Amino acid sequence: MKSLYKMSVVLFVLFNVSCAIQSPVSAQRGYLSTQVFYDELSPYGEWVDYPDYGYVWIPDVDQDFSPYSTSGYWVMTDYGWTWVSDYSWGWAPFHYGRWDYDDYYGWFWVPDNEWGPSWVTWRSGNGYYGWTPMRPGISISLSFGDDYYDLDRWYFVRDRDFGRPDMYRYYADRSDYNDIIINSTVINNTYIDRSRNTTYISGPSRYDVQQVTGRRISNIPVRDYDRPGQVLNKSQLKIYRPQIQQPSGQYQKPAPSRITNLRDIKPARERNAPDQRNRVSPMENSRREQQQSQPQRQMERQRQSQPRQQIERRNQGQQKQQQIERRNRDQQQQQQQIEKRNRDQQQQQQIERRNQGQQQQQQQIERRNQGQQQQIERRNREQQQQIERRNQGQQQQQQQIERRNQEQQRQQQQVERRNQEKQQQQQQIERRNQEQQQQQQQIERQNQEQQQQQQQIEKRNRDQQQQQQQIEKRNRDQQQQRQQIERRNQNQQQQQKQQEAQPAQQQQQQKATQPSGDKKRERQQKAAQEKENRKNEENKARRR
Repeated sequence: MKSLYKMSVVLFVLFNVSCAIQSPVSAQRGYLSTQVFYDELSPYGEWVDYPDYGYVWIPDVDQDFSPYSTSGYWVMTDYGWTWVSDYSWGWAPFHYGRWDYDDYYGWFWVPDNEWGPSWVTWRSGNGYYGWTPMRPGISISLSFGDDYYDLDRWYFVRDRDFGRPDMYRYYADRSDYNDIIINSTVINNTYIDRSRNTTYISGPSRYDVQQVTGRRISNIPVRDYDRPGQVLNKSQLKIYRPQIQQPSGQYQKPAPSRITNLRDIKPARERNAPDQRNRVSPMENSRREQQQSQPQRQMERQRQSQPRQQIERRNQGQQKQQQIERRNRDQQQQQQQIEKRNRDQQQQQQIERRNQGQQQQQQQIERRNQGQQQQIERRNREQQQQIERRNQGQQQQQQQIERRNQEQQRQQQQVERRNQEKQQQQQQIERRNQEQQQQQQQIERQNQEQQQQQQQIEKRNRDQQQQQQQIEKRNRDQQQQRQQIERRNQNQQQQQKQQEAQPAQQQQQQKATQPSGDKKRERQQKAAQEKENRKNEENKARRR
């Protein structure tokens, strides 16, 4: 029974371990909400409800922390210059959202849903490259303005030292930042990411950096990572960059599981250095991933091939392996602490050298007391000139703004005129349609009238045909009457001849009776001929 109980416990533990190994923290594919930021960044800082911004994140870092400056460096990728952070949480705040500064709380991060290689503004000039974090609500076009700068937020480095992994050693002295910014211009190079429909600021040109540094700059491809974090090697940069989608009204609004009151946050100047376990180099991340993945694969193959009786021995081997991994992690942490101490010592040496230089400068200043007044006057004149140049630049910017407003007003007027013209054209089209409808109705009425006229003409033609037929019939009757008259005349002639052969008495009697009958026939023939002539004239008049 005890052996069966042990076997069941071992099997249960192995099953849980295998499930934990095989399931990543979250999927890279698909869309996530800002809840992934609230959950993944909570162990490394405090979420607070900040006025005007909502939920913001204050990292657990020392008072010297500055985004895109502390514990990281720039590498060239397909999207432009990309910030690679040594912090394990650097995959989120340096590639999503914006950073802002509070005089009391220090730097804090405002989440957003767009990924980018970095969200900074670049300047170059007089042998320097510089960058500063973009504030919340500042678009790329606004960041290109000449008036968008704050000396405390900028970092400048000599162009020949740009792109070094230890670039933090070569930052320019802040006392020179004013002159550097005045003599520099904005770098407005951009890259359009078609897959995410987003525009990035790509920073200095790769060819310009190669020319000033004398080093070959290669594009490192960016690949999606399946868990929060980032891994950098010579061939690629693997980084967790899910597509963040704003929740709609039917879903619950994301929120941090633990929200700290602003009154409970310590001021930035009172914060101690954080636990360095959250600083992990992406290169060490890659090595650790390879060290962890190889033993796990071997253990999985052995687990499937060996019988159940060897589970206990395998469990012991796993425990030993875990102890070895813990030792390796402790050694890595110790190595990181040693490296930090070395960096701190180097910084301390730089500070001492600066102090020595300042002492020498103080001695030189004491020896140059006689020329101080002239130098002060010269500086005052230079400052006055700088102020005048700034005022001129501001006036030019104001004039540009006014010209832009005038152009916008002109464009607005043009748009209004176009809308009025479109309305007039629409009215003209409607009037034309109405006229066409009226013309169509007139055409239909004319067609109806033409049809009526055609019907009348056809009726007249039928009447004329009937009249013609009557006339023809009358003509035939008249011809028959003439023929009868001719027959009568022939009969009369025959009778005349017969009468000539009769006695004179009969001739006299016939002569006494004949004139009255012949005259009567002649009168009838004349009347019929006149009537026929009148009808012919009437027919001719109707035809006309």
